[in-house]
Amino acid sequence: MERWFTVEHLDVERLLAEWRWLCPGRMTLVARNAFADLFLRNEAGHVLRLEVAVARLRKVADSEAQFRDLAQTGKNCEEWFAEADEKAAAGRGLIANADQCIGFSVPLVLAESGTPNPPYIADLYEHVSLLGDVNRQIAYLPDGSKVRLQVKRVPPR
Repeated sequence: MERWFTVEHLDVERLLAEWRWLCPGRMTLVARNAFADLFLRNEAGHVLRLEVAVARLRKVADSEAQFRDLAQTGKNCEEWFAEADEKAAAGRGLIANADQCIGFSVPLVLAESGTPNPPYIADLYEHVSLLGDVNRQIAYLPDGSKVRLQVKRVPPR
């Protein structure tokens, strides 16, 4: 569990660059899960979960201390950190390092139910950035809309 809270080396501004449309305020990175969801502390001290696959930002705790306590419960551990899914991925050889995450070939927000969507190890910054861009482009469209996405290639830093 402690690996989820080992985020000091990550640049929160770089992670949130394509998410400012949803996360406009000053944020501090508190934790992350293997699938690139970010747990952020806002200026009021609340901890918010940014679900990058579906562009959902919601409060999960009133403080970082409360978040750490709640994260240890089985229900929250599974919901927030997808521990069983992470273990299943590891069983298939998908083990992300501190700068990687588990992504899917088709972003989950665009994937059709029942269609194969193999997971892979992705660079955390690239994956979070791509999902921020994709989700921004479709954020205000009704479900089931036909889309034509424009993906820009940003040179590595």
